[in-house]
Order: sequence, then structure tokens, then C-alpha cells
Amino acid sequence: MADVAVVGGGPAGLTAALYAAKNDLETVLFDTDESWMHKAHLFNYPAVRSISGDEFLEMTRGQVADRGATLHEQEVTAVEQAADGFTVETDADEYDADYVVLATGGNRDLAEDLGCEFTEEDVVDVNLDMETSVDGVYATGAMGRPEKWQAVIAAGDGAAAVLDILSKEKGEYYHDFDMPSDVPEL
Repeated sequence: MADVAVVGGGPAGLTAALYAAKNDLETVLFDTDESWMHKAHLFNYPAVRSISGDEFLEMTRGQVADRGATLHEQEVTAVEQAADGFTVETDADEYDADYVVLATGGNRDLAEDLGCEFTEEDVVDVNLDMETSVDGVYATGAMGRPEKWQAVIAAGDGAAAVLDILSKEKGEYYHDFDMPSDVPEL
């Protein structure tokens, strides 16, 4: 059983998977490689002077895998609550996880199927930690925003979701702050 299942591989999903995996949570990410980032070019992203969306995705996927997450290029067909977490279904298999981070952009079908509450703007209702009304389910990026869709905002949403998960798992507020001595050898 995974600790965290991330559905979606754009900036929000990749950031969520990165933060979870680097903090020793067993992490699985599902992506169909249909991110809006394929149409993007980043030159307003911190520490990035200029990079295509495709390059960003390739580099970030590598970083996420290097930190220990398992990446599957599979479409998630359903997410269901189970007795001890969630079952994530794809056409190929089923996976169990304690937490689910939804990062599927403007597609909110999985959140609706799970029974997440929506706002008057017809987006998933989330708190500042990106947690939905369903305990253990987080919705990031464009899922919880009627406007203000941007790669940096989405990445921040992914980080906020996993910092909340880490805080719950550790029983206290968790701060992810790396030091030079923390840099792993690759």
C-alpha cells in the first residue's frame, strides 16, 4: 500500500509526488502525459530563465523518480474510499493508498465521484492546505481555482497538500526546509 497516490503529472502533481517521496512516503503518481505544460514555455518560474514545458516535465519527472516515487503512465478511471484509505483504479490495475492528491487540472470528475464538495464557482472546495471535504483527499492547481491558473501556483498547491499530509503523519507541523548537507548524491 502506498502512503500517497497522486493523480496527474503537471506542476501540482509532480511537486506533490516530489515532496512526498523525498520525505520517505511511499509515493505513486499516475499521469496520461496530457498536461497543459506541453503547450507552455516557462520564463517566469523562480530559478528558471527559460525552459519549454516539455523540458520542465522531463526534468521534473526525473527528479521525482530519483527521489523514489513510482510513476505510471496510466489513466485513473476511478478513486474509491476503502476501509483503510483509498483504491485507485486504472485500466491495468488497482492501487491502494492512505492519501490521494488530485492534480487533474480542470477535470474534476474524480473529485465529484468521490463526493468532494464544490463551490458556487463549480470548483472543488479546498482549504489552505488543499484538503477537500473528503478526509485524506486533496485537490490541487486548477481543480480548486476558477481562475488564476499558473504553473508556480499549481506547484505551490502540490507542496501545500503534501506538507499537510506530512504534518498529519508526524503528529506535528512539518516544515520542509533543506540544508546543503541534505542534498543526495545522484
